[in-house]
This record gives sequence, C-alpha cells and structure tokens, in this order.
Amino acid sequence: MKACCIATTLVRGEMDKTVIDPGNGPKPSDQGASVVDKGKAKRSRRGKKNRRHGKPRDVAVVPHDVVTDVPAGSHYASALESNEEPRKRKRRRRSRGKGTSQQASAPAAAAKQSPDIAIQAPNPSGVPGGSRKSRNRKRVHRDPQGRPLVPSHAPKHVAKPNGRGHGAAVAEQQKKHEGAGRHASKSHDHADSGADMYAALDLGTNNCRLLIAQPTRPGQFRVVDAFSRIVRLGEGLVSSGRLSGDAMDRAVEALKVCAAKLSGRPIRRMRLIATEACRAAANGEEFLARVTRETGLRLEIISRETEARLAVSGCASLVGREARSVVLFDIGGGSSEIAVIRVGENRSNRLANHITHWTSLPVGVVTLSERHGGRDVTPDVFAAMVREVEGLLDAFHCPPVVVQAAHEDFHLIGTSGTVTTLAGVHLDLPRYDRRKVDGLWLSDAEVTAMQDKLLAWDFAGRAANACIGPDRADLVLAGCAILEAIRRRWPARRMRVADRGLREGLLTDMMADDGAWRRNRIRRMQTARQERTEGLT
Repeated sequence: MKACCIATTLVRGEMDKTVIDPGNGPKPSDQGASVVDKGKAKRSRRGKKNRRHGKPRDVAVVPHDVVTDVPAGSHYASALESNEEPRKRKRRRRSRGKGTSQQASAPAAAAKQSPDIAIQAPNPSGVPGGSRKSRNRKRVHRDPQGRPLVPSHAPKHVAKPNGRGHGAAVAEQQKKHEGAGRHASKSHDHADSGADMYAALDLGTNNCRLLIAQPTRPGQFRVVDAFSRIVRLGEGLVSSGRLSGDAMDRAVEALKVCAAKLSGRPIRRMRLIATEACRAAANGEEFLARVTRETGLRLEIISRETEARLAVSGCASLVGREARSVVLFDIGGGSSEIAVIRVGENRSNRLANHITHWTSLPVGVVTLSERHGGRDVTPDVFAAMVREVEGLLDAFHCPPVVVQAAHEDFHLIGTSGTVTTLAGVHLDLPRYDRRKVDGLWLSDAEVTAMQDKLLAWDFAGRAANACIGPDRADLVLAGCAILEAIRRRWPARRMRVADRGLREGLLTDMMADDGAWRRNRIRRMQTARQERTEGLT
C-alpha cells in the first residue's frame, strides 16, 4: 500500500510534464483515469499480445515490486500466483481511430520507461473509459439553406482559445460559418442582380413600348422595367401620307421617357426599332432624325419580313411540342403580319427558322378604322371591313394547312391588342391583368361570342369597359374585322392569346446572339462553386 501511495504522489507531481512515447513522440498528460483501474482500462495492442501468450492483460503495466502490496483477492495477485490461463473476456467493438490507438498504447510505453509508477492515460474527452470519437459522433451544423456550417474535415477537438471551453469555441466557429453562408447568399444575389441587361424599344403606329430585361434560364428573361404609351403616331397617315406634327410631338415625349429609363441603367445591348408608320410616311426619316437630336435615341426602320420573324420569336414559348402547324398573326396599327409555321420532328431552338410562308398586310386597326369609321360600327360596316381584309389575303399564296381531326396539332396564335382585349372581356376582368391573359386558350365559339358582344355595344359601352378604355374604343372592332378574316382563311378549333410581340422577339434574338444564357449559366456555376468552397473553409 505504501508503494501505491508513493506512485499516486509522483503521478500528481508529474501532471504538468510530458511523457515520451517511443513510437509516437511526446504525449501531454494533463488529465485522465488510472490504467490500474479495471473499469477504466483500455485495450491495447500490448494487451492483445499478452493474451496470446497466456498472460493477464494488465500484468504488463503493473511493476513487480508493487505486486507484494496488492490486496488479497485482487485479480492481479491471483493471476500472478496461479499458473492457470486467465479467463478470456468478451471483446467489445470499439472505434479503431488513430487517436484511440495512440491513447491506448501510451500507458504501456510509459510503464516500460518508468517501472516504478502506474502511469495515468490521458483522456481528452473527459468520459471514463472512452474517447470522444467513440462516444460522440460528429455533428454537422447546417444553415436554413442546408449548407454545412462546420466542414466535414474539421478537427475533432477544437482548441480552447483564450481560456474558453469547447462549447464557446464551437459557437464561435459556427457563427463564423454562418457569416460565410450569409456572405455567399449575398454574393449569389449580387451575381443575379449583376446579370447583363438588354433593352428593346418598339415604336409602332399606335403604341410606343420599351422593355428592359435580364436573362435567366435558357430562352427566358426577367423584366426589370417596362413602359408603354399610346401615341397614335400613324394618325392621319392614310389621308396625307405624312406624320402629323401633333403625332410626332406625342411620340417624342414618350421617347424622352424611354431615354431617361435607359440612361439610368447599365445596358449591355439594345435595339430600337420603328415599324409601319415610319416605313410608309414620306417624312419618316426626318422624324427619326428629330428623335435623335431631342432624345439621343437612334431608331432603325425594320422591314416587314423582319417584323414577322420578330413576332414569331417573341411567341416561341407558347408553341407547344405537340403542335405541328401554327398560324401566327400580329395585328398592328398600320400593318398586320402573318406567318405560317410548320414544325417537323427536328425542332430548332429558334421557331422563326420554321416559317414556311409569311405576309404583311398594309392594313391595321388605325388605318382600317380611319377608312371605315371606328366610333359607330354597324354590322354592315363591320362586314365591309372584313371583306377588305379578305381581299388582301386572297393575294397571299399559301398552301392550305392540313389538319388532322384526331389531334390538336394546329391552332392560331394572336399577338396584338385586339386578341388581348377579347381575352380580358371574355374573363370579365375588372382591370386588365397580363398574367391571366398571356397564354390563355379561347375556343372558336368563344371568339365568335366575344366579337358579337363587342359589336352589340356602342362607343360609350366599349369605352366604359376596363379592358378596352376610351383609347381603344374606336379601334377594337377594326381589329376584330382583321381577326375574322384570318379565322375564315385558316379555320381552327382554338386560338392562343399572347400578350407579347416584337419587344420579346428583340430581346430573345439579342440574348441568343450574344450568348447571354450561356454566359449566365457559367456565372451561376461559378457562384455555386464559390459557395461550396466557402462552406468547406
């Protein structure tokens, strides 16, 4: 017993010293339980070797001069005094980590150097008879987005910074990674907000429209800003052949607003076009020069073929995969573009490549209403407008569209204010809502019912409707006459409404030609890679 007390005293005196392990170098000995305690013993490779040679497990670490003072009945004394082979103990499955093996082999190596002392094995976990690795599994903290806050290869034991405990250190590290996660989210949002901006402006016979957007997914974009105003640039063009002063003033004022919106944003690429009114007017070029002087905007007059292709590009996403033939029409203020599209098995990414026939009728809602009158439209006046458009369509030579009765592989697509107005009236909207109108399907019977309903209203009734208003009350029936002539030429069981047109076609073509979607995809991949890197550091 005296020897055991001396050993305990020496152990307490040597707590702050380092024990040399021949196989693993210096080992700190700051806390832990004694190996001679049976319940807290560690299984080591030396113990396995002793069992193979018929020796008790703990004899190797007990000095011979201490055996004489071991109390009677102890398993140490019985094992030394008896020649019998010790009873085999049931082995427990323990972790075979590197840290556990080093800790278990430390007592035997230390006992070999100092045979007079029972060495205490260091136990950093503070749990009797086990290590942190075997007792507690590593927990990976995650933020609300699921990103790991503590990396998988982080050290198992965090040092105690500034004398604080392990819990404080983990909290500090978790806070650090939460900050990194927030920084990654902000950088991701910044990458999205920093995507390239594109602008498209369409100065038509009746409207001036602007659209600023950013590319998102392939074939799609997010609208950043939009502007639309009715300017009636083609007012009086049919009778005089020139743009009137009042009409040009209204257009210039609207274009100044567009110039202010464009100047305040970093636009990567823009395209500004003018259509039928500037094409047909004798002073169209003179008017565009004035626009450049007063607003700084340079507009280009596009051809009718380009206008038809842009209308198709803007509505490409509304043509389903099941469609094999589509007739798309754009009823404008001064002209109406019609494109016949035949889609085969190999569909191109650009729907405009599948146009087989197209035409541009030199008639629109403004020109037709001025010739026939738009305020008081009787059934006879309406029939006369339809006959005029039918005569123009007769000059368009196009093979008839073969429709299979068993499949919905043919339909019409209308992209104009006329068809969107019909859709709003059909839905009985208290206020026009693009989200409910764009992409809406109307049957042939529903379109006929809406046209008859509008024809039965007088000018005041049409102006009072929220989806028509006083600005379109004198134009909507002229648009219905053009639509009726198209329906008679290409009968279809249904028609799809598109609240989109030339601006969307301009944006789609610019983004595709500029590689914006490919560049945006690379940017998203780089952002995701950066987030993963920050989550692991």
